[in-house]
Amino acid sequence: MNDSFVLSLKKDLDQLKVSYKDVDYRKCGYHLDVVAVDSCLKSCVQIFKSHQLYLVFVTAVQLKPLIQCNYQFAYYEGSYRIKLRVCVNENNEIPTISDIYHGAEWHERETHDFFGVQFVGHPYLEPLLLAEEDADLKPLLKDEKNVKSLTDIFGGDKV
Repeated sequence: MNDSFVLSLKKDLDQLKVSYKDVDYRKCGYHLDVVAVDSCLKSCVQIFKSHQLYLVFVTAVQLKPLIQCNYQFAYYEGSYRIKLRVCVNENNEIPTISDIYHGAEWHERETHDFFGVQFVGHPYLEPLLLAEEDADLKPLLKDEKNVKSLTDIFGGDKV
């Protein structure tokens, strides 16, 4: 991997309220784990786009106390993947990134269908996969007793 690419990317990320660490691709499926607050999501995603990363997917995971959106980006010029994790706010909202990556529109609609996440600013946040009569059904949300916390999953290491 191009070391100057990685150093430049990390230097830009250092300007934001994010934390990150290098991880073993063979264990995780990505090289860099980035955790951001929702208020700097768009800035972080703009940095990724300026470094020629493309969006692979958007999904979510239900954690205590909030849902966490997970984004994966990959580098056009080489084998390098980044996982970006951002918790939604207490209103189950997070900014859309569909104005930066147009392909995010479909991913965000799917995540909205399955988890109820409200992507603020999304141009058409209507059901994508579920029938109209199932619009209130959020099939990937768990019963409260089965929801794990970040500590349960990551052992106190949020990144």
